Amino acid sequence: MTGTSLTTLLLRVTMLMLGLGRSAAAQSVAGVLTVQERPGAEGADLRGAVVYLEPRGVVRTASDMPALRGGTIAMRGREFVPHVRIVLAGGSVAFPNEDPFSHNVFSNVDLGPFDLGLYPRRATRSAAFARPGVYPIYCNIHSKMVSFVVAVPSPWATQPDADGHFLMRDVPAGTYVLHAWHERGTVPVTREIVVPAAGISTLQLAIDARTYVAAPHYNKFGRPYAVIRDDRY
Repeated sequence: MTGTSLTTLLLRVTMLMLGLGRSAAAQSVAGVLTVQERPGAEGADLRGAVVYLEPRGVVRTASDMPALRGGTIAMRGREFVPHVRIVLAGGSVAFPNEDPFSHNVFSNVDLGPFDLGLYPRRATRSAAFARPGVYPIYCNIHSKMVSFVVAVPSPWATQPDADGHFLMRDVPAGTYVLHAWHERGTVPVTREIVVPAAGISTLQLAIDARTYVAAPHYNKFGRPYAVIRDDRY
């Protein structure tokens, strides 16, 4: 074999290997999410939704994906910031108090209730979220403070932009359960999908919020909040 022929052969083998690498590479899963509102209702903020994939028969834990082990929800101006935080199941979220008064972060959801107690400005306490699911987060002092931690079973999770477009990168080909959540949704959205080697770019998801009605929540003792002037605390 001449030098030219050997070079050509090596080039073809290299191109073939690169092609195989591309075909086996993880691809993207993308689409558009909408929230169906009743007539006259104020439109939902689509950026507060969460879309994620659950691999069939596999649960990825925080130890598998260090980048998703934890996050932060700050208390600032009598609000939780951000309103929604994604964390891998098994991870934790820190709740730093940036207000000049005390807060008491708690959740009473059956998935994993917790109570961080009353703590002052500049202090931080954390809670763990062992099981996948949605955890409503409240303050026992300020009834209007609400946020959500969405613990997911895999690293393939995202939040849409203001127009509802979402994108999850590096998704290996395989079978998944697709989940879509928004706090106004009355029925969880789940769908089994098969992600091919080429990925998916045309998913259409709709969350039904037509029967959503905002309602007050109870304090950590299961009772209505006391009527106080919020600006005093």
